[in-house]
Amino acid sequence: MKRYDREYFDRWYRDPRSRMWTRAAIARKVRLAVSVAEYVLERPIRSVLDVGCGEGTWQPILRELRPRARYLGVDSSEYVVRRFGASRNIILGSLGTLAELGLEERFDLVVCCDVMHYVPTGQLVAGLEAMNDLAEGPAYLEAYTSEDPVEGDEAGFQRRSPRKYRRLLLRAGFVPVGPHCYVTAAIAHTLVALERPG
Repeated sequence: MKRYDREYFDRWYRDPRSRMWTRAAIARKVRLAVSVAEYVLERPIRSVLDVGCGEGTWQPILRELRPRARYLGVDSSEYVVRRFGASRNIILGSLGTLAELGLEERFDLVVCCDVMHYVPTGQLVAGLEAMNDLAEGPAYLEAYTSEDPVEGDEAGFQRRSPRKYRRLLLRAGFVPVGPHCYVTAAIAHTLVALERPG
């Protein structure tokens, strides 16, 4: 079974020889997601839910961009919660158990970055439904498909087709609006025709 311990995060997030993302690359994603959320909501974001957040690498960047926005990270790694839970507001949970965490707040931005393609389909379906229920505004849902080149951690990679992801996302109520960005069907009507997919 895959272990999301310190060694895992050292290898894939910190070691310059094997890491997949630099801080600059993560910051670009954060700025994109925040911009889309604020464009759709027509105001600054106040809350962010980051599902499968790992060590919460989005949190310090969000704090710089929107110091008043509340961040909540959810991750299945006990190491992460022990090390970063208090300082970055990360609780123990997973995409598949998100609905069981008792979260009542709705979030201006929901993030699930580099997680969905590692989760079995049943857990993905449950997680997508839960994220839709918790989304007040847009979601940044990053997933890689069977058609995308994969580098880095391939252990447990779920090789789903783009068509399968589109079907699962639409069934859960997510409408695509840009690179890895989605809005819920409940707010898609607020967008003009050319902001929505054809």
